[in-house]
Amino acid sequence: MKFRSMLPAANIARGANDPLETHRITTLGQFLRKSRLDELPQVLNVLRGDMSLIGPRPDYFHHARYYLRVIPGYRARHRVRPGISGLAQTQLGYAAGLDATAAKVRADLYYIENAGFRLETWIFWRTVLTVLGRHGA
Repeated sequence: MKFRSMLPAANIARGANDPLETHRITTLGQFLRKSRLDELPQVLNVLRGDMSLIGPRPDYFHHARYYLRVIPGYRARHRVRPGISGLAQTQLGYAAGLDATAAKVRADLYYIENAGFRLETWIFWRTVLTVLGRHGA
């Protein structure tokens, strides 16, 4: 569940390695994304138990199917509940392209293997700084 920040598309034409369709982002959407307020409704997903606050960010389903075939270790990201924020987001930001997605997967696997209070607190702090500094995409 998210606020809509982009104009609707008849069908999703963006491939797994294509850049974000920035021409579809609305003016309000630019503010919501920059401030990360577009993520606020996902707190309901956390309260329902579908997501965590911290964990690997879920990918678009059709892109994830592609990544399963071409990125080693991608499947292991699904061993834990997805999160609103994660190590890959706080370290790498938006991942565009296969190399960036592979780097995101490596960060997610590091998180999965080393998850604990200290790491999650650090990720949460970095997330707060991103939101307050409006360093969103």
